[in-house]
Amino acid sequence: MSAQQSASLTQSPIRFDRATGVLEGANAWERTAALALATGSKISQHFSHRGYIHCANLLRKTLPERNIAIKLNTDAVFEFPYGDGYWSKLLNRSYHYEDELELLFSHSADVDYTLIDCGANYGYWSVLVSSAPLGSHRAIAIEPSAQNFSKLVNNARVNGDRFELMKCAIGAGRGTAHLSGTKHEAFSIAGGANGGGEEVPVIALDNLIDDGKVSANGKYLIKLDVEGVEIEAIKGGTRLLQADSVILCEEHGNDPQHTVSRYILEQTPLKLIVYDPRSNRMETVTELSILDRIKVSTHVGYNVFGTASAFWQDRINALNANVRLQ
Repeated sequence: MSAQQSASLTQSPIRFDRATGVLEGANAWERTAALALATGSKISQHFSHRGYIHCANLLRKTLPERNIAIKLNTDAVFEFPYGDGYWSKLLNRSYHYEDELELLFSHSADVDYTLIDCGANYGYWSVLVSSAPLGSHRAIAIEPSAQNFSKLVNNARVNGDRFELMKCAIGAGRGTAHLSGTKHEAFSIAGGANGGGEEVPVIALDNLIDDGKVSANGKYLIKLDVEGVEIEAIKGGTRLLQADSVILCEEHGNDPQHTVSRYILEQTPLKLIVYDPRSNRMETVTELSILDRIKVSTHVGYNVFGTASAFWQDRINALNANVRLQ
């Protein structure tokens, strides 16, 4: 690393407050870039941000290597490299990242649950769920990539080390795997050893019980952002999913067979639930054809929920009732 790069990485981060729109600590070019990144998101959100990541990453090459710290709420700060194509959409104050998850987390602020954040990336949801406005919940952020884990560690630090960290992948059982991919938001162990890449430890969800990380009788929201190994992860969580748990899984927009949802619906005792933007409700899925209508973009992911918990089903019903009253 050059002396110039080293100096830039030790600079204080640019700061952006999503509530007020105030940007601090940026030079003239960095301010111009922020406007371009926010405007690009506002325009491209009308077509599911197609092309946004590529354009933002091109712009990033012209920027100094430093972080931006986004104030998500009064008690949550999320840092990432300035200009990052995946996360820079947060500069657009009208953008909501995975709004169906935000809806569930916000409505569950008063529940004593633990977030198990599998495929945590830089820790966005662990930062938010552990913040006071969302209930100051316990969170366990699980991330296999060394590149991502260093940024996850930083986000834990800037938020007072209030959530736990584990560097591993989630699968059907204990072992090792090879992590491959070129995009930090899409690293996967699905390619096996043939994919090359970083060797990482793998654990099953139920190993969290075995290792004393969680109890079998707690309440859990389990985010499975595991890039192609969702079914293996579900298979490895039989005991945990018998508890008061909800799995939050990504259903890929480019999968017309709805593979993850089909597995949950046909091969597990879990009820399958999806957020339907047409009704603005969490709908219980009995026919997968509803996903043909909801999954309108092939290049994005859609979250589906699976639960066998009467407690969480009641909470989701209450959420729907609350939406109707608004």
